[in-house]
Amino acid sequence: MSDERKRKKKQGEPIRAGNMAVAVSDPGTGKDMGTAGHTDSVSEDNGSYLNTIRHRLFSMQDTGYQIFHRRLVPTVPPEKIIGVRTPPLRAYAKELMRNAKSDSLTAEMINAFMETLPHEYYEENTLHGFLIEQIGDYDRCIACLDRFLPYVDNWATCDMMRPRIFSNYKDRLLEKICEWMSSSHTYMVRFGIGMLMRWYLDDEYSADYSAMVAAIRSEEYYLNMMRAWYFAEALTRQYDSAVLFLEKGMLDLWTHNKAIQKARESNRISNQKKEYLNSLKRF
Repeated sequence: MSDERKRKKKQGEPIRAGNMAVAVSDPGTGKDMGTAGHTDSVSEDNGSYLNTIRHRLFSMQDTGYQIFHRRLVPTVPPEKIIGVRTPPLRAYAKELMRNAKSDSLTAEMINAFMETLPHEYYEENTLHGFLIEQIGDYDRCIACLDRFLPYVDNWATCDMMRPRIFSNYKDRLLEKICEWMSSSHTYMVRFGIGMLMRWYLDDEYSADYSAMVAAIRSEEYYLNMMRAWYFAEALTRQYDSAVLFLEKGMLDLWTHNKAIQKARESNRISNQKKEYLNSLKRF
């Protein structure tokens, strides 16, 4: 490796392509984009690409926000939070995916980043999620999620992933949601419930879906909080069906009462219904 490339790798600066060709796929579609040149081994360039992304993340650091955000995600070690606000982080993901369409080196960098798990920093995980949500091919999106979800360790990264492609594949997505919800991994289950809440509480709603959420039993706070959130949201959009799960006592005590609390905090439920929900609290 040349002295210049060594310096850039150490400092996390972008590395220019050289002479050796490496096949690259579009991170959005998985289609072959041809080749990208470089002079060193793929593993060496992977490290350089990861440093480039990390260098950019640290350039967006807000130390005040870092202190604030550490309190919001207590499952993440404080030293693993850089302190990047969500809007610039999501904008960076969009920038990468946009550039990857015409620049094979950027595409290679994204692929290297997404293939290197686990990540070290919270923002790297969240960036990974923001890259996944822009993937325009359903099967590739699912494959990337299946690879990434086991490494998700906090509610924020989990909840901010909202793949747009799912809106076109609701028939296929439902089967995958059931698979995620049957997992033993807290945030895989949470993600599955979140997708059920996002895509299946309107015209596609079925009480069977709510029954799936009600049937889950766990001691995990962040899983039960999502279950409560699901039923609170269901009460605003499918009240007549959702309220039956409370009337019949189909939820565990904590989730039952938390769902009522969150529903009563909503501006989308009438005061009359809020009073009735309050009467359903269990002790």
